[in-house]
Amino acid sequence: MLVHTTSSSQGAPPLEALPSSGIPVRAGEAGLEIRQSQAADRGAQGRLFDQCFGKTDGASVLPWRYDGCPHGTAIAPAALGDDGQLLASYAAQPRRVHFRGDATGASVIAQTGDVMTSPELRSRGVFTDLHWVAMGEAQSRGWPAAWGLPNKFSGHIFFDKLAWRHAGHIGPWNFVLATSSAARAIRHQNGRLAKWGTPWAAWRGHAARRKATLPGTTVERWRTVPHDVKGLSNHVEQDFDWMVHRDAPYLTWRYLDAPCQRFALIGIRDAAGALIAYTAIQRPWGSDPDPACKLGFIVDLVGADPGAEAMALDVALVALARAGAAVVRAYAMRGSHWGRVLERGGFRRPRGHKEVGAYPLWPGHPLADATMDTSRWFFTDGDRDDEYAR
Repeated sequence: MLVHTTSSSQGAPPLEALPSSGIPVRAGEAGLEIRQSQAADRGAQGRLFDQCFGKTDGASVLPWRYDGCPHGTAIAPAALGDDGQLLASYAAQPRRVHFRGDATGASVIAQTGDVMTSPELRSRGVFTDLHWVAMGEAQSRGWPAAWGLPNKFSGHIFFDKLAWRHAGHIGPWNFVLATSSAARAIRHQNGRLAKWGTPWAAWRGHAARRKATLPGTTVERWRTVPHDVKGLSNHVEQDFDWMVHRDAPYLTWRYLDAPCQRFALIGIRDAAGALIAYTAIQRPWGSDPDPACKLGFIVDLVGADPGAEAMALDVALVALARAGAAVVRAYAMRGSHWGRVLERGGFRRPRGHKEVGAYPLWPGHPLADATMDTSRWFFTDGDRDDEYAR
């Protein structure tokens, strides 16, 4: 594949000119060497991660995120100075996605993230070069498309300079479980009116909540993920143009092996013992006076039919209430199936949305086309590259 070095002013190169990250290139005016990172680089990337995002867990999170996923190893090009010091990094993380349940047509879709650049190199075109190296490698691996969640600082770069497409919007849905001071503090994030309306929001949520219990069902807490979750995923995938495939290895990695250890998995079986739904919850953490200590999340939920979805949603709310949550949050794409499930279950609509971007690497591929429209996705928060929800 042709090596192509870009700078931030050049915009999107033609697809045939995307550079492979397997070939070292020089990064624009900064004169850095760009190469695909390896497991041995995770320590340096972890330190840069902590520096850029104000965290302390990069050394444990990045090996799990980049090297552990059963769907493949992340593409994570890094920029190195003349002394070999790692000064910038970027990532495209793989998720195996099915189109309408067709496993033969499944492909890996990349989610981009972890834009990390040392302060002295920012605004010098380094990220742009890392981006095109990552896209070139993704294309060479046969991945049809990439998507991501640009923030307010990087959005103009993705959409204006890198020619990404606007694919949709994602926002937080909330269910108010209590009228406590913690619930009011969480609601205050949406303004004083939201804070004062906490009792009304709690009443409306409980009034709309469907306390669904299907006859003969059993609820089980998973310490290990059963293998029949694959059959449930296969069944649900048939109704969607874009859905990350779930099976025991993937869910084990995504939730049970996550370094934060904040997740719990709950399954529901019918009278015959068949798995009809599961949900993944993220327990509240922290301590007073931080409101986050009372904020829980539903990060994943898959049900065989609307009745199973409704029961799983209620099971998740009960479990989070027992864990001390005053407010439960779940992120959903605007106009998506998951958003409709949340609305039927009494969750409050988002007050704001974040833009979702996408880039086609193999235009015309069914999954490339589907990636350009998030309303066609089955997507929950657990499908994101972030370890845990915020």
